[in-house]
Amino acid sequence: MHIAITGNIGAGKTTLAQQLAAHYGWDVLYEAVEGNPYLADFYGDMARWSFHLQIYFLNSRFEQVQKIRESGRSVIQDRTIYEDAYIFAKNLYDTDLMVPRDYDTYRSLFDNMLSLVRPPDLMIYLRADLPKLIGQIKKRGRDFEQAMSPAYLQSLNLLYDQFAEHYQAGELLVIDVNELDYANNPDDLQHVIGLIDRQLAVKA
Repeated sequence: MHIAITGNIGAGKTTLAQQLAAHYGWDVLYEAVEGNPYLADFYGDMARWSFHLQIYFLNSRFEQVQKIRESGRSVIQDRTIYEDAYIFAKNLYDTDLMVPRDYDTYRSLFDNMLSLVRPPDLMIYLRADLPKLIGQIKKRGRDFEQAMSPAYLQSLNLLYDQFAEHYQAGELLVIDVNELDYANNPDDLQHVIGLIDRQLAVKA
């Protein structure tokens, strides 16, 4: 089984992926943030590094999809290949931070990859408003994220909501995490696990 967690920067994807992997005994694949050679440069100059960063993430996510397919195991994935194109690259293009030539090249590569990708058995969208996202980003303290503008996060949130509204490739579970603290509150984690259990039971 392939479970994927999707959501904006700071929504709590990595924490939940770790907790669900421990609870269900799933393998976990994380987003390629640590050791990413473009991320810090990108936050310093988005227009200059947008294409490089998106290609790096796209390749990393495609490698993960291949690993999931070949493993024969149940895997939970922190962020998906869909978000790269439909949210992050589109946002960069819409805000003139990625030029049309680069965006067209990127989308052509993505579309070719997508023909080889099987969608997750369940996609979990962690929906969070700006105060939650900003608070989480400050709490985890990554230097390159601290100057991120609320306008950038809000534009991503709008695209995430549109993505969730129109997603039809597989099962989707939307969880509002604004009032949840599953990192520190066991009851909140059990609430999330209950939602997932019910969704998996329906699917079965």
